Amino acid sequence: MEAAPPAERSLRRIPSGIWVLGLVSLLMDASSEMIHSLLPLFMVTVLGTGTIAVGIVEGLAESLALVVKVFSGTLSDYWGKRKGLTIFGYALAAFTKPLFALASGIGLILTARLLDRIGKGVRGAPRDALIADIAPPAIRGAAFGLRQSLDTVGAIAGPVLAVGLMLLWDDDFRAVFWVAVVPAFLSVALLSVGVREPAHRQASARANPIRWETLTRLRSAYWWVVGFGAVFTLARFSEAFLVLRAQEGGMPLALVPLVMVAMNVVYAASAYPFGALADRMRHTTLLAFGLAVLIGADLVLAAHDDWSVVLAGIGLWGLHMGMTQGLLATMVADTVPADLRGTAFGFFNLAGGLATLAASVLAGFLWDRLGASFTFYAGATFCTLALLGLLVYRRWVERPLPRS
Repeated sequence: MEAAPPAERSLRRIPSGIWVLGLVSLLMDASSEMIHSLLPLFMVTVLGTGTIAVGIVEGLAESLALVVKVFSGTLSDYWGKRKGLTIFGYALAAFTKPLFALASGIGLILTARLLDRIGKGVRGAPRDALIADIAPPAIRGAAFGLRQSLDTVGAIAGPVLAVGLMLLWDDDFRAVFWVAVVPAFLSVALLSVGVREPAHRQASARANPIRWETLTRLRSAYWWVVGFGAVFTLARFSEAFLVLRAQEGGMPLALVPLVMVAMNVVYAASAYPFGALADRMRHTTLLAFGLAVLIGADLVLAAHDDWSVVLAGIGLWGLHMGMTQGLLATMVADTVPADLRGTAFGFFNLAGGLATLAASVLAGFLWDRLGASFTFYAGATFCTLALLGLLVYRRWVERPLPRS
């Protein structure tokens, strides 16, 4: 009998808790993307805001989510538990969904986005640390890739539902936002009953992770990943600008969310295979290829706003996401001690959060002042800087800690 491929063998070994966390992500992302795929258009066409306002809202929301991860990750290390914080984060996000449907001005939109992203921030680092706790070290990359792939299936389902409902209900944004409430609350229920935290996490002794003696255990290999991840984030601003780029090309309003579907189909299809590949090849090599793909995506998107050109660039954007997002999480997990994973993911995302704010505001400014092409050229420039930083990393960084 012919042996199964390595990726298939890894898939069979992934614990059930990882699958449940992936399905929880799928449901919440479906809910979020039903709203977020339409939100830039809702803000511009219904509320009358400009693209700078879109950039500020997106930048503040995404950066706040990443900053909050510092505190939630540290708390999960201090308590020796991850699941409770993860549930709270998903629940907070679920309770914000009705606010989008009720919003009549930019103030409530900003409030809803900030609270929604706080929920994302609260759950992010504990959830990633929980995945690292549950997954066997030899298939950790595959586990992160699977979770990301299922998450992205939700990111496909959300915009598809949004498009269908927009066509059915004559571009009624608010009705679509109300429907998005349902999968959000289903995700909270599934997480509550479907994931069991590992016993060794529950038995851990309490200790404050943010002490000098503790932080010195985060070695230079980890801090290189943090610094590199921040520069990388500057190259990858909010995906709201992909939606606006498609609209510039004359795509009908109700069909614009399909832009995110196209990106996420590629993302979902590539996340698990590249996650499994990360378990068998040098991480920095795979990351370099991912950066090269992002540079290509930015250059294609800068070149023209024709449908075929935009879709090609968006496909490349999705491919780079599949190659890099689970990989960066694996690199963090592999370079820190097991009892500091929550704190480590938190600091990693703090740096990324500040970079996200700067990138999204800069993207909105360049779009308004110089046009869409300059926004994507700037992304390609930052991505090139990140690639140069990666070459330095490969030459000088210490070996990561053994997987544990």
